[in-house]
Amino acid sequence: MLTRKKKADALQGTLDLLILTTLSREPQHGYGMAARIQTISDNALRVEEGSLYPALHRMEQAGWIAAEWQVTENNRRARLYRITRAGQKHLEAEREKWNSLTKAVGKVLRFA
Repeated sequence: MLTRKKKADALQGTLDLLILTTLSREPQHGYGMAARIQTISDNALRVEEGSLYPALHRMEQAGWIAAEWQVTENNRRARLYRITRAGQKHLEAEREKWNSLTKAVGKVLRFA
C-alpha cells in the first residue's frame, strides 16, 4: 500500500516532469507554463500557483532551472524560467522512469 509520502513524491515528480518538459520547448514565466500545461492537456491538468511556485523554487535550488526577471509584453515584471543543462539531464532520466512506469501500468491494466 502506498503511504502518503510516496504519493506526494509521485505527484511532485510528475509536476517536475511537466514543468521541465514545458521549459525544454522554450523559456517561460510561471503563468505561461501553467497555461500551456492546461491547454495541451485539454484542461485535464491544472497547475495551481500554490504548487507551481514552490516547485519552481525547489527546482531552481536543485540547479535544474534558472530564472531572471524580465518585463513582459504587458509591461509587468515576471521571472522567466529556463531549463539548465542539469535540468535537461534530469528530464531525460525522469522521462525514462515515466515511460517504464506507464508501460508497467499498461500491462497490469491489460492482463490483470
